[in-house]
Amino acid sequence: MGELAFIDVSKTYPNGVAAVCDVNLTVADGELVVLVGPSGCGKSTLLRMVAGLEDVTTGEIRLNGRVINDVREADRDVAMVFQNYALYPHLSVKNNIAFPLKIARVSREDRERRVQAVAATVGLAHLLDTKPAQLSGGQRQRVAMARAIVREPRVFLMDEPLSNLDAKLRVEMRHQILELQQRLATTMIYVTHDQAEALTLGDRVVVLRDGQVQQVGAPEVVYRQPANVFVARFVGSPPMNLLLGRAEVESGTVARVRFSESAVLELQADERARPPGSRSLDVIVGVRPEDIRFPVNGSASSVRQLEGTVRLRESYGSDVYAHLSIEGSRQLPSAITAAALEVTENGRADGGVALVARLPASAAVATGDRVRVEASDGAVRLFDGETGEALTPAGNLGEQGR
Repeated sequence: MGELAFIDVSKTYPNGVAAVCDVNLTVADGELVVLVGPSGCGKSTLLRMVAGLEDVTTGEIRLNGRVINDVREADRDVAMVFQNYALYPHLSVKNNIAFPLKIARVSREDRERRVQAVAATVGLAHLLDTKPAQLSGGQRQRVAMARAIVREPRVFLMDEPLSNLDAKLRVEMRHQILELQQRLATTMIYVTHDQAEALTLGDRVVVLRDGQVQQVGAPEVVYRQPANVFVARFVGSPPMNLLLGRAEVESGTVARVRFSESAVLELQADERARPPGSRSLDVIVGVRPEDIRFPVNGSASSVRQLEGTVRLRESYGSDVYAHLSIEGSRQLPSAITAAALEVTENGRADGGVALVARLPASAAVATGDRVRVEASDGAVRLFDGETGEALTPAGNLGEQGR
């Protein structure tokens, strides 16, 4: 199969736009790596450079140790599945799948054997004589996948293949792609802007922003230990809550964060981190919505609690999202807000800071309620208040995945 390596790869267009900047990444043989990020972050450009559809400005792309920068597209031994299927409407499913084999002058007998085998693999054996116009969106996507699989390439490239499908079908096709990749044990790079797809599909996730790699790691590491506030806000739905406070340092580590005179968050041992390297001791506290809860008897003391007002209650059947305004907290600096994805302003017009809690459906909470909430044990992550970068855990606790 194929090991794919990006070595200092950059892409700059003639108008000066830098689409990809110094990417270094190795995709192991048989690994499924997902490139995720907002529109314009460079993920599809990376894929197109592997396929030979875009030239590499600087750096090298290597397949099994061989530099393929100047290798013809047809000779790279990679197959790409596009967002728009790109099927030939006048050809049957069978002939669409067989088309790359015909171009490669594979014998009729071998073409027939390989097409039948691939069609059975993706569940299209009963549709081989059908034209694309008679197929559903999911079936068309499977034809596009089968056309790539039948080539038996070293690397599969998938460029947002599910974005044209409805939500239910996307979930079904996601499962099929994962099962197929595991069955074939083929190297795959999958591009998406949907972080849910990234977390469920990838052996590793690569988060991109403005052509630069922000973090590489296993899905659970990227989710639980984001490298900066951009990753924290981009990965997860709802995204991670970010609250700006002042660090109070003891024994060389941030021991607690003060949001106001009355609001102080005491950090547990595994949440503490080294102080920011900047002059300011401003820190950003990150907590996932599912890690916000109402205090119960025997839970954390008041030093782990914050008080606020419920501004909005959303019911999702199995869960309730409570949007709280935490009075006294400061809004994030504009530079940090931009780094957090231009995703959302988490400040409110009334001066409070919005915080989202994901609660059980049975939670007794209503709009306008004054409530106290606390963070689950070990759930707090700290970021530099000026740069937005994750602070180094005290005692070298855990990898940041960067």
